Amino acid sequence: MSARNRPTIIDVAKKAGVSKSTVSLVLQNSASVREETRVHVRKTMTEIGYVYNRSAANMRGSNAGLIGLVINDLRNPFFTEFATSLQMALSESGYATVIANTDENAQLQEQVVSSMIEHGVSGLIICPTYGGSTATFDAIARAGIPAMQMLRRIDDRLDLFPFTAPDYGAGSRAATMHLIDQGARKIAFVGGLEGRAVTEERKAGYLAVLQENDMEPLVLSGRSSRAFGREVAKTLQRDLPEVDAAVCFNDLVALGMLSGCHEVGRKVGSDFRIVGFDDIEEVAQCFPALSSVRCDIAEIGEQAAKTLVAWLEKGSPPPPESRTPISLTIRGSSGRCSWINFDI
Repeated sequence: MSARNRPTIIDVAKKAGVSKSTVSLVLQNSASVREETRVHVRKTMTEIGYVYNRSAANMRGSNAGLIGLVINDLRNPFFTEFATSLQMALSESGYATVIANTDENAQLQEQVVSSMIEHGVSGLIICPTYGGSTATFDAIARAGIPAMQMLRRIDDRLDLFPFTAPDYGAGSRAATMHLIDQGARKIAFVGGLEGRAVTEERKAGYLAVLQENDMEPLVLSGRSSRAFGREVAKTLQRDLPEVDAAVCFNDLVALGMLSGCHEVGRKVGSDFRIVGFDDIEEVAQCFPALSSVRCDIAEIGEQAAKTLVAWLEKGSPPPPESRTPISLTIRGSSGRCSWINFDI
């Protein structure tokens, strides 16, 4: 048989009904491939007469140790800090990272993930976009590549795609309790698109604390942006001046509220108290400095890297779901100028 007519890895994949990446993982004896899949692919190789050319594979192996990192919105400093810490931690473990920003576009997410699979990434970490993500995760499942969902849970197949995020509910609970302790009597929850799981989780602690204290909630849903926070601050001053505090969906909304309050002459820290969420680097540098629920973004990135590396090198998948602890960093925007952490 001439070299031109020899069966290829693509032929094996077509015959076995799996992806080229899955065949490659079988050839590499990857622990991420199910045993039944491994046996099926090996049997197909024998049936069609495929012979593994190891020397050629070594020449193509420049992508060995390559991790795909797919982020829903790299413009958001929270996700930028996460991606940076994760990439640096993977580098220390000898892995290179290819990063893609999907800009909350499900079709683009599917495209970049498919491309990463075709280029032979060893594993994937995804901060997924909302809506239409099923095709993305189906493609990963067919490829048999270890993949983790981070910060957002979109796919419920947690045995295949383990999920890790901060304890969002505990975060909003701590923020709301702090504002009540500071004398707030009408607290709003500002930002986050209604119905999304991450919004409901971040709101849950706020709602629970208000119920425990016989206080009425005020939820103002919307985009998690500075522009939305700024407009809400002005609206509250005009229409609901009795609202004297806000727990914000994220720090971008909180920074917008800070600007809006300044525009209408409302003094943050005394007339109106604000707590953000995520504790991105910028919130400590504004004036007044913003109190925020700290998720320890750098630590999350580092732990995600260690978890994926252990999965790849030791065949030790992470638990289906895990939550990382939060703390509350108190600064001037909620009435104190000292920096105090309350671990939850």
